[in-house]
Amino acid sequence: MRTIGIVGGGQLGRMLSIAAQNLGFETIVLDPTPNSPAGQVTEQIVGDFKDGEKIKELAKLVDFMTFEIESANVDALEELLTAGHDINPSPSTLSIIKDKYLQKKFLSENHIPVAQYREVAVGDLRDVIEEFGYPILLKTKRDAYDGRGNALIEKESDILPALEKLGGRQLYVERFFPFVKELAVIVARDKRGNILPYPPVETIHKNNICHLVISPAPVSIEVQMKAQRLAVNVMNHLNGVGVFGIEMFLSSDGEVVVNEIAPRVHNSGHHSIEAHETSQFEQHIRAITGMPLGSIKRRVPHSVMINILGERSGPAEVAGLERLAEITGAHAHIYGKAETRPERKMGHITVIGDTMEDVLERAKLARSLISI
Repeated sequence: MRTIGIVGGGQLGRMLSIAAQNLGFETIVLDPTPNSPAGQVTEQIVGDFKDGEKIKELAKLVDFMTFEIESANVDALEELLTAGHDINPSPSTLSIIKDKYLQKKFLSENHIPVAQYREVAVGDLRDVIEEFGYPILLKTKRDAYDGRGNALIEKESDILPALEKLGGRQLYVERFFPFVKELAVIVARDKRGNILPYPPVETIHKNNICHLVISPAPVSIEVQMKAQRLAVNVMNHLNGVGVFGIEMFLSSDGEVVVNEIAPRVHNSGHHSIEAHETSQFEQHIRAITGMPLGSIKRRVPHSVMINILGERSGPAEVAGLERLAEITGAHAHIYGKAETRPERKMGHITVIGDTMEDVLERAKLARSLISI
């Protein structure tokens, strides 16, 4: 039986492992947390995903390698790729995407629309603000996720708090894009070069963290096709195979620009487990192991995914799952994290059905029943 190594053992590694096992593969994950979410369903090597030696240890045990987190050690992955290991997505793609400034530069150089951006030193920030105008986003180049590396500057009094929040790191500035909706497209490429985008979804964020995913996105067919074409265009310029999450902004006049790329399975695609014939997790496993891509035909007309975020700090104590069984079409996924804390992703609920209004109502009810 062939084995897949996954750098990272969080909830994405967990769902990838389950999908891989359903396809007949064994999996091993590398994660620093003993009994990680993925480690509860598969074999785990305890070690940091930035530890090159641990990544090489994993490589010796597997036939294919992938990652579920951008902070994986790129140099170690590049070295293993050169030595003949099968690693996807490409480490060169990871090296571009994990630096948000390089990612923006890569996209703009390939004529893919993005919000205006500029590298900035602390002393030059006011000059860039004068050029761009308020509001702007100050961002760290690396290790920025769920809003933790971003600071919105709407007026002069916001400048100092933003610098205090992000100080000491390499920064860039992005002009605020006046969006009316945030969209996302999950897109896969196999080893034969076939590219297959899932239908666009709308993502609704609070405090820069995804709370709700609505599928299909409530936008015109024209906008849906534009978003899918944009996702395919991005993939045409990136190396490697697998599933990518492409986050986008939609303006009031129908313009669609790329916000960020995730070189992995993505929160905006979790609903695909119940809503599509092939989930994003199965699709990723198919792609990286040389299998043909699976059908993305919808199983149901509408679906909503709502994240279960922590609301306190302390040991995780899941309650309310028995009541969820009373809600038609509701499916809970609890990630098995031992500790909860405010806004930490602890699980998600997907609700499927025939009308968006009904599905959305049932999703919000389902979420109200769960505490963790």
